[in-house]
Amino acid sequence: MGYRNVLVAVALSPESQQLVDKAVSIVRPYDGKISLITLTTEPEMYSSYAAPMLGDLRSVLQEEALLFMDELAINADYPIQNRAVVHGEFADSMAYFCQQQHIDLVICGNHSTRLMNKFSCSAARLINTSTVDVLIVPL
Repeated sequence: MGYRNVLVAVALSPESQQLVDKAVSIVRPYDGKISLITLTTEPEMYSSYAAPMLGDLRSVLQEEALLFMDELAINADYPIQNRAVVHGEFADSMAYFCQQQHIDLVICGNHSTRLMNKFSCSAARLINTSTVDVLIVPL
């Protein structure tokens, strides 16, 4: 069985290129599709004085994430189908994207070095609720 539609969850870190490279090696033999997704956090409102600047901060975070994913796509040496920046809960956002884009494999990285953290990584809920295969790559 070959995976034909892979979603790669990337963080804004250089290690994300390893995840993209892994996805390319999986889909290339089947001429499959790769999509990238990243999660950004919403800036917190510390006071009413900061509220006017938060809109600009959201735009900057979104643009920074898209530029980073563009760089990953250029370095992939393989076409990247979609790039998405999502906000909110990781597992819920991933599940929605997988359903909408008919994803059959999700690739995530695990930056944790401690054994207990590996079992309680942020992808744990995704693994428990996912309707598609999930590949966790140690980084």
